[in-house]
Amino acid sequence: MSISAIIIILLALGLILGGILLIKKSAKKFNLSDEQLKKIKERNQALDKKD
Repeated sequence: MSISAIIIILLALGLILGGILLIKKSAKKFNLSDEQLKKIKERNQALDKKD
């Protein structure tokens, strides 16, 4: 393989890994209050009864 092909492959791998790490870093858990959790559970129960 030529040097330019190796450089292109390394750049592509770097972009892919960088994107994955950026997504992982920016992913946050939801900080819901107790009231919001209660509403979600009630809504889920209502939908289960409806089905």
